[in-house]
Amino acid sequence: MVIKVLIKPLSVNQAWQGKRFKTKSYKAFEKEIILKMPKAKIEFKKPLKVNITFGFSNSLSDIDNPLKPTLDCLQKKYGFNDRDIYELNVKKEITKIGNEFISVQIL
Repeated sequence: MVIKVLIKPLSVNQAWQGKRFKTKSYKAFEKEIILKMPKAKIEFKKPLKVNITFGFSNSLSDIDNPLKPTLDCLQKKYGFNDRDIYELNVKKEITKIGNEFISVQIL
């Protein structure tokens, strides 16, 4: 199953205040992405393989920055633990402003 959410990826730099506290931006991102993700009961076979494509409107965006916030939201929505991910494939695409997205496939 491929999950595609039209949302601007959130950088890890924007997600945390210090080491422990979520920023307002992170809380808003978390709420929005979880609401936009389709409801699904998924039987995960361990070890997990995850494919993620981030659609950025800025070619200078770092591919690794939105990983942690995105994986944390996926865990919260679909009830798996990221410690069970043994393969992670990440891709970056450039899109127009306003067309940013996150596409995820969990295998």
